[in-house]
Amino acid sequence: MDRKLASAMANKPPLISAAIRAKLDAARVARLATLDDQQSPHLVPICFALDANVFYSAIDGKPKRVAPNRLARLRNIEKTPQVALLVDHYEEDWTLLWYVLVRGQAELVSAAGERERALQSLRAKYPQYRGEMLQEDAALLRITPERITAWGDI
Repeated sequence: MDRKLASAMANKPPLISAAIRAKLDAARVARLATLDDQQSPHLVPICFALDANVFYSAIDGKPKRVAPNRLARLRNIEKTPQVALLVDHYEEDWTLLWYVLVRGQAELVSAAGERERALQSLRAKYPQYRGEMLQEDAALLRITPERITAWGDI
């Protein structure tokens, strides 16, 4: 385990209840908020997997307007690693609404063992990632929660 991951785990991310974990495991998309140079929010939808108490997301093979290493979310995280991740569910029956808001630190994953675990988690959740959509050398993000807020039908 690399030093940064060990340090993040030593800070003990908030425990995620079984009910919240079930919603997160079933959810297909989240929104990742980062801050740009002017501290303005930048928001993008992402695919994610929850592994233990950290979230992983990949820069996958879907078409991008710029090279993957030039994406705003990666540039923003490099300068300001503080992020928010929102996973939510909407239905016309408002008694079924829910959201989970995760605030934490994001960084690129470089350690081989952690990269392998992250890729396995993402491929297990998304069949599209079992093909060419997710390359072995894809940029991978780890989001380590510092605070989790949940609301609604959880």
